[in-house]
Amino acid sequence: QVQLVESGGGWVQAGGSLRLSCAASGRSFSFYDMGWFRQAPGKEREFVATMKWSGGNTYYADSVKGRFTISRDNARNTVYLQMNSLKAEDTAVYYCTARTRGRSTLFFVSTSAYDYWGQGTQVTVSS
Repeated sequence: QVQLVESGGGWVQAGGSLRLSCAASGRSFSFYDMGWFRQAPGKEREFVATMKWSGGNTYYADSVKGRFTISRDNARNTVYLQMNSLKAEDTAVYYCTARTRGRSTLFFVSTSAYDYWGQGTQVTVSS
């Protein structure tokens, strides 16, 4: 079993920064991909960023490219999302996710491609 626990959400003014953390426990040795999604009120959960656990290759949604950075600390089994130049439209609940079902060179942007999810952390950007 895998547990993912997010932290670091909060309130920030537009143009500010936040760093989200996701601590993984359990079968972390079997992670192939870890990612972040977000869900705003009344909207579907959408892809933000993903990373290959081995190798560290990354992929971003166009809406956050150049502003957000996903990274990892293998020793701590933790993945981060550094969010800079935040906008009001970034307001959402942010979810950490992990894929364990198999290795692939593809980057996965669909919620159905991932196997485990955290409980989410609220990010509110005030304009």
